[in-house]
Amino acid sequence: MEKKFTVRTLQEMKRRGEKAVMLTAFDAATARWAQEAGVHMLLVGDSMGNTVLGYSNTIPVTLEESISHTAAVRRGSDKCFVVGDMPFLSYQVEDLAGSVRNAGRYIKECGADAVKLEGGRPMLPVIRRMIETGIPVVGHIGLLPQSVLKDGGYRIHGKAQEERDALIADAQALDEAGCCAIVLEGVPRELAAEITSLVKASTIGIGAGPGTDAQVQVLADLLGYGGDGYLPRHAKSYANVNDIAVGAIREYVSEVQQGVFPADGNSVSCAPRKED
Repeated sequence: MEKKFTVRTLQEMKRRGEKAVMLTAFDAATARWAQEAGVHMLLVGDSMGNTVLGYSNTIPVTLEESISHTAAVRRGSDKCFVVGDMPFLSYQVEDLAGSVRNAGRYIKECGADAVKLEGGRPMLPVIRRMIETGIPVVGHIGLLPQSVLKDGGYRIHGKAQEERDALIADAQALDEAGCCAIVLEGVPRELAAEITSLVKASTIGIGAGPGTDAQVQVLADLLGYGGDGYLPRHAKSYANVNDIAVGAIREYVSEVQQGVFPADGNSVSCAPRKED
């Protein structure tokens, strides 16, 4: 990717019918990998709670943790469109000004291109205020990981007609409010395709079928590392980095214990260097 990916780039890709690619990233190294591979957008998702920070779900992730990781991702990628995923209770409370200030930190301190927050029509007041302030917003409807306790677990949303109608109304409301993109998570592919055709904003699918404008996946699922081996139905593993890493570390342990590492070439000596 030669040029910086922007909101305008995303809009142009939707108009041309070209698929955009988003991936999660949580540090400078993974951001560099993704940019070199041609990924357009990086989501510093609150999935860091599960995949990086060792939490059982996304809810414990703090604003400061998210800010720190978002800044690291920005330092690793100068071309990708970086989205900071606002964690639980950083925007849902009634303090509208505080929510906007929290969102502004991603732009001002991290150099992010947008923020993402979960929820449909109930979130419109804070979304509108953020956009009025000049902060690009990515919406998120369907399966909402930050509401997993309220929902009693992870499940598909939009199978029932009432839920389907509500999601369409949410998507149209977010679109009219000015969201630059809308994540559709855990919704039937037919519904995701219909919403994509109804809104001007780019839709980003995860567990929503191939009919969205873009796709996002969690890096740990994609590369096969950091988890307990469970792979969600919507994901595909393209490598097994966990086995590669454990094998390499095991070899290092063995060589240290056997006295093989460090070898002469891995250290310096006070003895005069022999001439060739």
